[in-house]
Amino acid sequence: MLNIETIRSVYFVGAGGIGMSALVRYFLFKGKNVAGYDRTPSELTGELNKEGACIHYEDNVALIPENCLNKENTLVVFTPAVPHDQSELAFFRESGFEIQKRAQLLGTITRSSKGLCVAGTHGKTTTSTMIAHLLHRSHVGCTAFLGGISKNYNTNLLLSPSSPYTVIEADEFDRSFHWLSPYISVITSTDPDHLDIYGTEAAYVEGFDHYTSLTQPGGCLVMRKGITLQPRLREGVKLYTYSRDEGDFHAENIRIGKGEIVVDFVAPDTRIGDVKLGVPVSINIENGVAAMAVAHLSGVTDEEIRQGMESFRGVDRRFDFKIKSDKLVFLSDYAHHPSEIRQSILSLRILYIGRKITVVFQPHLYSRTNDFYKEFADSLSLADEVILLDIYPAREEPIPGVTSELIHQHLKPGIENSLCSKEALEDKLRNKPLDVLITLGAGDIEDYVPRISQMLENR
Repeated sequence: MLNIETIRSVYFVGAGGIGMSALVRYFLFKGKNVAGYDRTPSELTGELNKEGACIHYEDNVALIPENCLNKENTLVVFTPAVPHDQSELAFFRESGFEIQKRAQLLGTITRSSKGLCVAGTHGKTTTSTMIAHLLHRSHVGCTAFLGGISKNYNTNLLLSPSSPYTVIEADEFDRSFHWLSPYISVITSTDPDHLDIYGTEAAYVEGFDHYTSLTQPGGCLVMRKGITLQPRLREGVKLYTYSRDEGDFHAENIRIGKGEIVVDFVAPDTRIGDVKLGVPVSINIENGVAAMAVAHLSGVTDEEIRQGMESFRGVDRRFDFKIKSDKLVFLSDYAHHPSEIRQSILSLRILYIGRKITVVFQPHLYSRTNDFYKEFADSLSLADEVILLDIYPAREEPIPGVTSELIHQHLKPGIENSLCSKEALEDKLRNKPLDVLITLGAGDIEDYVPRISQMLENR
């Protein structure tokens, strides 16, 4: 196995993914030759090229740089979202290069540190980014590989070489999180997802059961109260519970109003009063409790926690406000699971009582739509109006009979609703009376958000 400290070159197949790009930046920081392929150019790949990576967008072995063709000193990294028969990946495999999955490499990098890992169907990115911010601003510090772009730092990689801690988003897709060895682990939720990988809900939950067995002796598992899991903890691992209102870590004296949320954070051995949430949405009360729990267990002081929570600015595409005025609110959110959509809409209901909520939703994956179209319809029906876009396929081929129409047919009566193409969305919204508008989805709906925002500001 290649030593990642002594290798000269790293080649990424799928370099533009949010998780992969953090590793690209890490190896650029390490002074390695970094190159790779991604299917399409994006703002993120453009930034990586400016930072020193060499990324191209055609699946062509001839475009692989010469300094990445020596198998004795080149590590190849790929994401499971890349097709198995991708020609560059096939070339490296047939030529005998060392090839690692993204999660395998993260496990290797963090094995010598204390990994602070956040797993769960939803809440991973916000909670892990909160943890990273709390530690990074404190005397403790951390390195962090994030699943989103932190608005505080405008990056998905934080570096504190002298800190013993590494913050990681522990992704359950393709059982990636089974490569990790957490020191402190958070599990936010286990609502079924990725059934194309796991097959059944029971197998999905079993994946989390196995993940709990990976926590290092002397570490901790911080699990949301009410999750149905059977933790398999090694000797010496402490189990804590948390939630918004109860558990070893929880919030009390919750005050919501005038665009602010203030809570008291309660831990087994301390209480931090008057913690103001920098991103005041209701789901961040629970996310914040989990983040503050990990920060507290990692040695961050009470006052550092209080100041860090107030200065947290959030993550791109996570309840991300673009326009916020008395006449119009427009925001985007990465929510792509029925439970996440429900939380997003309910948070808007609390923030904007009595106002009309219009949701634009782009379903992500044919398999997920097929598994959960009724649940998607139930969650979306909490809005006043729903505009459904075509399914974003990502890595998948179409499934016969599976379209956005499945969700459309199951929306509750009385909900304004329509089907729309991405290309026609801007025109559809241009002359529509809007009050609170949110775009939801994990696909390329985000590419349309800047144009929609500019159009709405100019109309």
